[in-house]
Amino acid sequence: MWRLGWLILSSLILTTGAWAEQPPLLPDSRFVYSPDAATFDMAAFVEGQAGYLRQAGVTVVINGDDGQPQQRTEAAAQVVMRVARDYSIDPRLLLALLDYQAGWIRQWRISREARLYPFIADENYRGLYAQLKWAANELNRGFYGYRFRNMRAFTLADGTEINTYDAPNAATVALWRFFGLLYGEAQWQTVTGENGFITTYAALFGDPFDAPPLSPLPEGLQQPYLRLPFARGEVWRLTGGPHGAWGDGSAWGALDFAPPDAGLDARPPCFTSDYPVRAVADGLIARSGDGVVILDLDGDGVEHTGWTILYLHIAAQGRIEAGQTVAAGDIIGYPACAGGSSAATHLHIARRYNGVWLPAYCHDCTARTMTPQFVLSGWWAVGYAGQVYQGYLYRGERRVEAIEGRHTQENEISW
Repeated sequence: MWRLGWLILSSLILTTGAWAEQPPLLPDSRFVYSPDAATFDMAAFVEGQAGYLRQAGVTVVINGDDGQPQQRTEAAAQVVMRVARDYSIDPRLLLALLDYQAGWIRQWRISREARLYPFIADENYRGLYAQLKWAANELNRGFYGYRFRNMRAFTLADGTEINTYDAPNAATVALWRFFGLLYGEAQWQTVTGENGFITTYAALFGDPFDAPPLSPLPEGLQQPYLRLPFARGEVWRLTGGPHGAWGDGSAWGALDFAPPDAGLDARPPCFTSDYPVRAVADGLIARSGDGVVILDLDGDGVEHTGWTILYLHIAAQGRIEAGQTVAAGDIIGYPACAGGSSAATHLHIARRYNGVWLPAYCHDCTARTMTPQFVLSGWWAVGYAGQVYQGYLYRGERRVEAIEGRHTQENEISW
């Protein structure tokens, strides 16, 4: 039975103080790019809709190997899937938000403003691709901030503070916070209430609680053995400690490594390295393209399930293709500046489990939210509290600091 009856105004959150028990708006498994999203068929869904999404083409800008932006046009539904995969968010959530805020799914004609700014009227985020990236990043900021960074309050657009100490789950906090960026208290109460956003989600995709919600992260999760992503004997540089796995709103799950190419001072910052990136474990390549390679460790080729490894900034030339089986140490590709934002050639690597980005090191995790530390060839990752990109790897008595650049021995690492 659809649980809208739970979401009554008398049980809505109280500001800056005590509050009543809240039902979840959405299960965590319907927020992240989890096994629950694996069966969703975007093409079939779009075929059954009459709205603007079905007809729209969208400009997408992706960095090439040399770091220069490359522009192309993609179908709007394809862009939604691109953002869902990159940020690891269930595409159904992004679609429901698009329809609720701007009518993209069920309305054939929408205003120019709704086409260009479906979420936020900001010239810095013009067009669907930029708007979706903003939305996904802010959704993740709420989800991972609450789950892993001890975020216990946020502020609405009118300055009202909402405390989240007894919130039902991370997905609900993410939605509360997202709508809080757009609305003041009175309208926010409506949007998060029984006749708000959740009715749009239900109309498009049914009751997300029809089946018992699954926790994407099981208790006692253990990381499998992972090796460093380069050849034994090579000396690379740890240039980035724990930081956003994808966007600065996600879990601080990524580490950066720079290859040991000679003559770097004579080269531009972005080039294709001669030193290959290698598989950290056995697995199957679930996705490859636009600077990204996803290594699926359970071998089913589905990146929603189990352990997956993100490799980012992998050059097009020499990059492994999707569908290939690899053994630990096999070549994945060559570092460049392809894909996400990058000012210099390096490898960005991060972990997911069931679609959840895992922090490399968690200062604020409780026993309930603790996740396995990022360990590569026996090197354990540590971050500094509140200091993005800062941290170190240690193995026994040895310690390697994360330092941007290649002009010190303190960030040299090998195995």
